[in-house]
Parts: sequence; C-alpha cells; structure tokens
Amino acid sequence: MSRTRALGAAMAVAGLATALPATASAMTDSHGSSAEPSAQAAQRAVITMSGSTSVAPLAARLARAYVRQYPRRVRFRLAQGGSDVGIADVSAGRVTIGNSSRDPRSSDTGIFFNKIARDALCVVTNPANRVPDMSQPTVQAVFGGRTRDWSQVPGSTITGPINVVVRTPASGTQDAFNALFMNRQAISSAAQQRASNGLIQQTVRSDRNAVGYVSLAFAEGLNVPAYRGVACTLRDSRSGAYLGARNFWMVTRGRATGAAAKFIQWIQQSPRAQRVISTEWVPLQ
Repeated sequence: MSRTRALGAAMAVAGLATALPATASAMTDSHGSSAEPSAQAAQRAVITMSGSTSVAPLAARLARAYVRQYPRRVRFRLAQGGSDVGIADVSAGRVTIGNSSRDPRSSDTGIFFNKIARDALCVVTNPANRVPDMSQPTVQAVFGGRTRDWSQVPGSTITGPINVVVRTPASGTQDAFNALFMNRQAISSAAQQRASNGLIQQTVRSDRNAVGYVSLAFAEGLNVPAYRGVACTLRDSRSGAYLGARNFWMVTRGRATGAAAKFIQWIQQSPRAQRVISTEWVPLQ
C-alpha cells in the first residue's frame, strides 16, 4: 500500500481527537462499516485507542486485519491527538490502549509499554529543494535556528529564509526527533508547530522554503534527504543502517488483559500482523 493510501486507511477508521476518543472517533466492524446496531455486535469487546498520529495509520491497518481474521471478537474505536494524549488517556482509564511513538520515561508510572514495531523518522524538504543529504550538525544548526538561509545548507537547490516546522510538545515524534537528531539541543523558538504528521506534510509541500520531519509513512510527495549519508528508507531502517529510526508502542494501564492482551499478542507474534507491519514499518520479527 502506498503511503498516501496508508494514511487514507487510517483516517477511514480514526477520528482526530485531543481528549476522549468517544468525542471524535469512528468504529469499525467486521466489514469496516461505521455502525453495527445488532445485539451481537453490542456484546463484542470494544478496544478504544488514542494517541500518536504516527502510529495511527499502522494501528488502523492492524485493527482492520484483526477484525477480518476474528470478525466476532472485538470492535475498535480509534482516535489521535499525540503520544502524550494517548498516554494520559490510558493512564486515566479513558481508553484501552494509548498509541505512542516516544519511548517510556521515568515519570510513566502504572502503565506498560508494549513494543509493536519500529519506524523511520525522516527530515523532509519541499520538492523544489532537492537537498540530497543532511549531516547531524547541519540538522542541529537548521532546526536550532543557527543556520537561517538555505544558501548556507550544503546541497540546497534554493536560497532564502529557512522556515522550520516541528511538532507540538505533546508529540512523541517531537520527542524522538529531539533524541535522535538534536541530541536534546533546543529547537528554534521561531519554529512553526503543527499537531500532526499530516499537517507537517501539508505545510512542507506547500512552502518551498520549509523543512520539517515526519514518519516515513507521511513522506510521499516530499524531498527526503539522506541523514548522515544513509537514506531514510524502509530497507535501511530494517537493516539498522539508518540512525533515525524509533520505536512504536501500544501502552496499557498495567500489563494488558482481556481483549487488549489478545490483540497486542497477535500484533507481536502473528505472521499476518508482521506482514501488515512490514509494508511500511519495521516488524519485530
């Protein structure tokens, strides 16, 4: 499936939300429809998820595959909002699973992080700016605001002011970018903030002077420079050569139980789930 269609699949079952997924979500049944009023459907377990916009396309595809394999077992409600939102929601018992693209912190208590995949995080520029490669010092200078004109960036095919676009503080992608690319150096205070991968993708695509970062599944239609000499591709992420890869997690309140435990175990162990993951992400197996 192409990256554009992957996003479409996610949005078909995932409503944008910043708090309770019940306020803006879509439900899938065994046929992927938006409603199932039967008594049989009402008796099925319901798994609610919120959180990372990076994990959302994968979570949606996994949920669809699971429902196809076990059509009478469970229904799903999916929402987004950012990793910290998903973690807060699951901590408070508002959702069954919080989707996260950031790693656990010492402050994360009472919750359990279940690793489901790895993902490539790519620096992206507008298609008019065919930067072929960015070193870590270059990335840090650009996103830190010390390099402010494209004429100062090796390989840039444009000149003019650099418009830096980043995620909001609640984002796991922001946290991963800070750790993997910035070595926790400060991001420029002049950077524009966007609430999702899709919004960064749209902003960079429409602004020839923009630079940002997105999950690989959202890089279609953008220029994707190599990072430290290695392309941001699924192949190089899978081999470990690409150094901008991060973990995807499904977070539960304590160790997963019931329907959530069965779903997560299926993701981690089922060949069918691993095939879904391997299309655009790095599987565990």
